[in-house]
Amino acid sequence: MNTKLTLNVNKNVIARAKSYAAARRISLSRLVENYLKSISEKSSDTLFLAPLTKELSGIVKNKQNIDYKKAK
Repeated sequence: MNTKLTLNVNKNVIARAKSYAAARRISLSRLVENYLKSISEKSSDTLFLAPLTKELSGIVKNKQNIDYKKAK
């Protein structure tokens, strides 16, 4: 079931988003829906990692096997 959503967005951002959506032959609504789905399905641990961070993740081995979350 679809529900109407009203957003306030900068007009330049809207114009660029419309161009982006049109180039991909999808509606702006579908573009926003797809984006919201993608961010809501990702784990919060990997959501905002930059590409370089992802690439470097795990290259240093921890010989003591310390859990960084518990070590805080």
